[in-house]
Amino acid sequence: MSTIERQTPPTAAVQTPRAKRRAAPPAGLIVASGALLLFATALVAPGLLATHDPYALNLADALHAPSPEYWFGTDEAGRDLYSRVVYGTRESLVIGLGATAVSLTLALVLGALAALGGRFTAGTVNRVIEVLLAFPTLLFALLLVAITGPSALSQVFAVGVGSAPGYARIIRGQILSAKNSGYVEAAVALGHSDGRILRQHIVPNAVRPLVAIIALSVGQSIVWASSLSFLGLGVAPPSPEWGALLDAGRVYITQAWWLTVIPGLVIVALALAATTLGKHIQNTLEKGDK
Repeated sequence: MSTIERQTPPTAAVQTPRAKRRAAPPAGLIVASGALLLFATALVAPGLLATHDPYALNLADALHAPSPEYWFGTDEAGRDLYSRVVYGTRESLVIGLGATAVSLTLALVLGALAALGGRFTAGTVNRVIEVLLAFPTLLFALLLVAITGPSALSQVFAVGVGSAPGYARIIRGQILSAKNSGYVEAAVALGHSDGRILRQHIVPNAVRPLVAIIALSVGQSIVWASSLSFLGLGVAPPSPEWGALLDAGRVYITQAWWLTVIPGLVIVALALAATTLGKHIQNTLEKGDK
């Protein structure tokens, strides 16, 4: 008599409770965070990082190359370039943050009118945005600064207004996407008022991507503002604002390369750090939506 062997299905392995390990942050994000921490320290308390008085003249050490005493070298008046870069962080970041605030505020207004306004209003605003987009950002900023005169405030508004049209198109697309989404249609079917739909559904979902755009815009605004200063349309010397340092150092480019190369690298470092952070925030938000 044959016996039938009963095969029991394999039981699932019993898993011991363990804490979920989070993936280590990318090396680029760690480096960017460290750089932004240094820039934030220079913004709040530059005296903690500076090694010399940024305005102290020492003609005996004029155009001194980078050394253990002068990390970034000295300028034509013997002033320590490293300390001037540190103290110039505050003015450069204030200009960048101010331009970002102006740009995104104007972009929100234009984008909302283009997406939610009536046919005439939306059409007019869209034409205005298209006309503004036809001008390169730097050229438009140069035009505004030439009209209002060179100053930190002129830089803020020139860069902010010049970069607003591009962000307005992004915001318009986000609002239209949220407006035509399924959850808005469900809210309409439930009889919710237009104001409630706008407040609870459209605006939060349209503004959410701006978190990443803000980080990207700060670095970009600083680059544009520094370009204006380099062209002599920004903050006047002896301000240690980074663009002003570039403008002052270009006269000595053949004999003191550090006066232009080092401030330029600092601007690039801040722009890259802000862009890296913005990309990380954007990727995190996209993963959260999935």
